[in-house]
Amino acid sequence: MGITELLLLSVGLAMDAFSVSVCKGLSMKRLNVKGAFVTALFFGVFQAGMPLIGYFLGSRFAEYITSVSHWVAFLLLGIIGGKMIYEAITEKEEESEGEYRLKIWELFVLAIATSIDALAVGIVFAAEEVNLPFSVTSIGVVTFVLSLAGVGIGHRFGSKYEQKAEIAGGIILILIGTKLLLEGLGII
Repeated sequence: MGITELLLLSVGLAMDAFSVSVCKGLSMKRLNVKGAFVTALFFGVFQAGMPLIGYFLGSRFAEYITSVSHWVAFLLLGIIGGKMIYEAITEKEEESEGEYRLKIWELFVLAIATSIDALAVGIVFAAEEVNLPFSVTSIGVVTFVLSLAGVGIGHRFGSKYEQKAEIAGGIILILIGTKLLLEGLGII
């Protein structure tokens, strides 16, 4: 696998994390640099870690992992997206003073949901002779950079439209989960 293919693969894997990062940025009334950095770090580390896990699991478990990964991503993104919509609709004005609350457990769930497809990439890495450290580093760095940009883009859009933007973010998460499910089922 050449550098061009690896970069394209890295960008492709990072797109779900980018989209979810935009959603996280939507919930920031003021740009929270620490929150943006931690969000991007979570997505970058998980996106780099999953191919490692897939590589070491090898092709022995490939059919089991890939047969349920789309369902897991669908459920996790659907739950988080639904929660975002619910919180946006029921949020009380006095509760929100513009501070972004970093929820580590939520980032953990989102990072897993957006990086499950990278497990399969790790299995492909095991079948091919790739430079594993360089490959996972590339995936992690590209995901980190795109996720950081995603938070900024989401914040810029979300600060103008607040509640509607957060509802849109929840809908986007649900749609991403649905897309992953449909792709996994071979419908699209």
